Amino acid sequence: MDKYLVLENGNVYKGKAFGHTGDSVGELVFTTAVVGYTETLTDPTYAGEIVMQTFPEIGNYGVMYEDMESDAITAAGYVVSGYCDKPSNFRTDTDIDSFLKEHGTPGLYGIDTRAVTAVIRNAGVMNAAIVSDPAGVDFDKLRGYKINCVAAGTKEEVVYEPEKALFTVVLFDYGVKKSIVANLLKHGCRVIKVPRSTSVQRVRELSPDGIVLSNGPGNPAEYKKEIKTVSALIGYKPIFGIGLGHQLAALATGAKVRKLKYGHRGGNRPVRETATGRTFVVAENHGYTVDINSLKAGVPSYLDANDGSPEGINYPEAGMMTTAFYPEAVAVPKDMKKPFDEFDKLMKGGKR
Repeated sequence: MDKYLVLENGNVYKGKAFGHTGDSVGELVFTTAVVGYTETLTDPTYAGEIVMQTFPEIGNYGVMYEDMESDAITAAGYVVSGYCDKPSNFRTDTDIDSFLKEHGTPGLYGIDTRAVTAVIRNAGVMNAAIVSDPAGVDFDKLRGYKINCVAAGTKEEVVYEPEKALFTVVLFDYGVKKSIVANLLKHGCRVIKVPRSTSVQRVRELSPDGIVLSNGPGNPAEYKKEIKTVSALIGYKPIFGIGLGHQLAALATGAKVRKLKYGHRGGNRPVRETATGRTFVVAENHGYTVDINSLKAGVPSYLDANDGSPEGINYPEAGMMTTAFYPEAVAVPKDMKKPFDEFDKLMKGGKR
């Protein structure tokens, strides 16, 4: 079945449908990740976005439900060059086509994704639609599409118990990945996951040793109430921000954020640690960055090796640290788990 990718600038690309047969609208973004497509599709940060893979063949090792970062596919659509319908892996639960169908997510293959990526790199990210009939696209409506980030995150408190509790952590859920919770548990944290609307008073009632600000979708500047809450909590207990949490912490200290031309998305992104000059390969998924020239507090701890944007910021006086990248990501080297160790030290210092 023929299917089309229509960009808001009028470009139309013909491909074939797989996954759910319906149409879809979203912000078209690309990821350079070679593996981890299950984690990508279920990462809540991709909510409202049509994800395009630059790697030419997707689905070779199938889909494992255990690897999902949330309970469902959160991406608005999926675009690949080619996909494998007969995966080979002893852990496979299903194939990528069936997985997309299961979650009602439209897919498109047979597209020259690298050519489309070149358009995005030159013009910047733009809205797009996956449709059966390109002639019926309302371009005014397409250009006006905005990601709804309000729906992400838990609506009630959830508690996760580790084997041996060393700390209690309040985790603000703006669209948290399961692997973040899993890593906190490994570090002996009793995790109390709370809604984004949780008040400062409630956090104090829970009496945590530390606070974690999770990843999530959308424009960080639109999280106005959440930014006020973070600002009020700075200095109360150690804070660790990841992804969106990194940006909210910066905004709460008076810095600004700006939209990247085409974002940082992939499991093979290089960042340089400012203290040592050492380069790490990390997983990133963000379309916005902190404006390094607007920093009023904090010192960059990691810089993107490609464009120099801050991928980590330390706030020593406030007992706060953040990373724009995902230090817990499964598909990157394990030496990038160190931010969790550093957060442990902050919490231990608070206990002393």
